Amino acid sequence: MRLVKLSLWLLLSFPFLAVGTSQYNLPVGVTDISRDVYELHMTIFYICCVIGLVVFAVMFWAIIHHRKSKGAVPAQFHESTKVEILWTAIPFVILIAMAVPATKTLIAMEDTTKADLTIKVTGSQWKWHYEYLDHDVSFYSVLSTPREQITNQDEKTETYLLDVDKPLIIPKGKKVRFLMTSDDVIHSWWVPEFAVKKDANPGFINEAWTRVNEAGIYRGQCAELCGKDHGFMPIVVEVKEPNEFEQWLANAQLEKAQAAAAEKASLSVTLSEDELMTLGEQVYMANCAACHQPSGMGLPGVFPALKDSPIAVGDIKAHIDIVVHGKPATAMQGYSKMLSLKELAAVVTYERNAWGNNTGDLVQPSDIQESMGEAQ
Repeated sequence: MRLVKLSLWLLLSFPFLAVGTSQYNLPVGVTDISRDVYELHMTIFYICCVIGLVVFAVMFWAIIHHRKSKGAVPAQFHESTKVEILWTAIPFVILIAMAVPATKTLIAMEDTTKADLTIKVTGSQWKWHYEYLDHDVSFYSVLSTPREQITNQDEKTETYLLDVDKPLIIPKGKKVRFLMTSDDVIHSWWVPEFAVKKDANPGFINEAWTRVNEAGIYRGQCAELCGKDHGFMPIVVEVKEPNEFEQWLANAQLEKAQAAAAEKASLSVTLSEDELMTLGEQVYMANCAACHQPSGMGLPGVFPALKDSPIAVGDIKAHIDIVVHGKPATAMQGYSKMLSLKELAAVVTYERNAWGNNTGDLVQPSDIQESMGEAQ
C-alpha cells in the first residue's frame, strides 16, 4: 500500500500544475464556454491519471510481492461474483460522474438563442466571407502574410500565416451567433481561445456562438483539409469594447456607401495602362497567384497557366466572364462579390498583358459592368 500512497502523492503534487499551463494543453480561453471546456478536460484527465496510477500501482505491487522467488503460490479459482459486480459498478459510476458535466457543457455550447449579433461565415478556397446579417455589412478576409515570408526570402514573424487583411470584429461581452456554410468544399472555422470549432459545409448551415470576456485579437485557422492552400486560410477576430464596436460598425456602413458611390463614379472614368497594370498586379498577387502562380505558369495538371493561354490572349469577353462569374465544377470562383469593378478591370488587363501576353487590351470598369449586365 505504501507504493500506492506514494504514487498518488506524486500524482497530486507538481505534475498537474505543469500540465495545466503547458503549451501542449488546451488553452483556458477567454469565454465562459472555453473555461468550462478546459475545466472539463482537466477533470477527466485527472480522473484518467488517477485510474491509471492506481491500476498500475496495484499491478506492480502484485507482481513484486507475489513473485515465484518469494514462494508465492497462485490461488485456484475461476470467478467471483463480488469482483465482477465491483468492476462493472465502479466504471459505471465513474462514467456517469464524467457524463453529467460533459452533457451540461455540450448543451450550453449548442444554445445559440438570445444572440445580440448574428454573423454569417462562409468559407471558400481559401478565404472567409463575413456578413453581419442585421447591419448590412460584409467583407472578405484574406491572408496578408507577405509572399517574401512564404518563399523564405524574408524572416518569418510570430504571426506567420496568421495575419489577414480584414479581421472579423465583434463586441466584448455580447453573445455573437455564427451561421457557418461554404461555397465549395468543407472548411472548419476554429478559434481555440473561444472553444469554437464548427464545420462549414456547402449547402448546409451550422450554428455556433461565443461571448468573449476580454477585448483583444484572437487567431485561428481552417481546421478541415480543404485543398492546396488549406494552410493559408487564417482567422483573425478582433474583440472591441461595445462603444468601439458601434463606432466601427458605423464607419463600415459609411465605407460601404462611399464604395458604392466610387463604383458608380468609376464607370465614367478611363484608366491608363499604368494604373490598370499596377493595380492589376496587386490584385493578382493577392487573389490569383496562389493557384496560377506569380509567373503565370500555373501548376501543370492542377491549375492552368495564364501565360499564352487561350483565355488570357483570346476572346476578351470570355476572359471577363470567367473572372467575374467563375467556372462551375472547378476551383475557379467568381470574383464579382469580392472585387470592385475597378479591381476586376485591372486584374483582367494585367493577365492579358503580363508575362509576355502583350495583347494591348485595356479593360475599363464600364466593360465589367456591361459584362455583368449581359450575364443577367
